[in-house]
Amino acid sequence: MLYRILTVLILSCTLAYAADPEPAKSGAPANPAGEASVKQLLEATHARQLIDSMLTQMDGMMKNVMQQVTQGQPVPPQVQKIYDQSRAEVLSAMNDQFSWDKMEPLYVRIYQKSFTQAELDGILAFYKTPAGQAVINKMPVVMQNTMQEVQQMMGPMMQRIQRMQKDMVAQMQAEKGKKSGG
Repeated sequence: MLYRILTVLILSCTLAYAADPEPAKSGAPANPAGEASVKQLLEATHARQLIDSMLTQMDGMMKNVMQQVTQGQPVPPQVQKIYDQSRAEVLSAMNDQFSWDKMEPLYVRIYQKSFTQAELDGILAFYKTPAGQAVINKMPVVMQNTMQEVQQMMGPMMQRIQRMQKDMVAQMQAEKGKKSGG
């Protein structure tokens, strides 16, 4: 779900860049988007649900990390209690920090600084179409598939990097041996 948030932001930024080839130089738009339009866009892109699902996904990730650490073996009750308490504290802090009440005003400010009303109208019109909704709904799958493909590509690269590190360590040790022996 974090991917959906990032995707919406990336797509929005891409559309803004296409409309203004020098966004960094232009600063705030001359005719910034209105708050109501930004809120309409946030509704169309399901931003609130994305935030909520991101927090739920974080809980799942923390559980997965614990399973990986323990390798599925039983955990002593006192260790489980510490883990559960820590996880609850992290989730509470994240829920506080990333609540919709805090995130919505942040999104509104960012979108108003980034888009003109005309740009936002165009983006909103697109996201209201079936194609726009397909982008919103299918982008998480695209991102997940991309991550899987990239991970497959990373395997051989990581092996190569590990070999390079071993070679570097061996070379450093050889140099150290030359200096201390000679």
